Amino acid sequence: MATIKDVANQAGVSVATVSRVLNENGYVHEDTRRKVEEAIRQLNYSPNEVARSLYKKKSKLIGLLLPDITNPYFPQLARGVEDRLQENEYRLIFGNSDESRQKEMDYIQTFVQNNVVGVISSTNDPDADIYAGLKIPVVFLDRTSNDSPSVYADGREGGRLAAREMAKRGSKRITVMQGPVSVRPAMDRFEGAVEVLKELGVPFDVLKTTSFSFTEAEGWAKELFRQYPDTDGVIASNDIVASAVLQEAFRLGKRVPEDIQIVGFDDIPLSRLLTPSLSTIHQPAYEMGREAAGLLMQLIEGSHVEHKIIQYSVQFIERQTTRKVDYDG
Repeated sequence: MATIKDVANQAGVSVATVSRVLNENGYVHEDTRRKVEEAIRQLNYSPNEVARSLYKKKSKLIGLLLPDITNPYFPQLARGVEDRLQENEYRLIFGNSDESRQKEMDYIQTFVQNNVVGVISSTNDPDADIYAGLKIPVVFLDRTSNDSPSVYADGREGGRLAAREMAKRGSKRITVMQGPVSVRPAMDRFEGAVEVLKELGVPFDVLKTTSFSFTEAEGWAKELFRQYPDTDGVIASNDIVASAVLQEAFRLGKRVPEDIQIVGFDDIPLSRLLTPSLSTIHQPAYEMGREAAGLLMQLIEGSHVEHKIIQYSVQFIERQTTRKVDYDG
């Protein structure tokens, strides 16, 4: 990999001259500039963005913090962010907090030390002091925080949709799996589902969970059927948990969807590949990631931003873990 010194030697100039060309700082004769640019092309030289940002006191680096990279939903968000930023020559520094407050704080500190010009965060605690103290723009993705810039989906309506569809398809004893109380979207989903079930007068139980992770999903599924063996409908906190419930239902000899219906949340790629495929609530993760990146760039560049809080709609995706319904009947 070529260095700035290699470029200087190729062009027959000093390293300082190459730096002036790269950073558009100070006078460089046009003929010299052309020699440096030609050397850069020939050597396929790519400047170190961090070092360059420290020199210029300005960078094109963005920090992206996600809570759990093993959850397939979050890479969809990240891809949307990355694609939009790359189109505008920004670069990402990525952090995975594992839903740990300490790791989150460490990554935010790392972002600042690397001179990022903005942060996109899917934190579980958007109102934490560490964000209020940042002197750079922050956009919360798949999270909301009072009046802070945010891009998220309508989780409450997603919960309502799941409950309506479950009741419409004939489930009489539904279990709602409540996600972590510290995650606002999880509570929105839960509260929306409970609201509709109460309105419809459908009996339901609640299983409280503390994580969305793969490692704990199997345990939640086993606990569900231990506590509520007669449940005939499950509104899961996300698709990972729904997948675990599906597996446990088959282990117990239950037919899906004849004996028990299951609805997930997120519509991760895995949900289409399960057998039977998972009915779920779709969130437009990729589009949300792109939107968050676009919003952050506007804030960084000081552009007028008409809408700093952007909510996406959700939709029910009917697959094979729910029974068919006659909409004309």
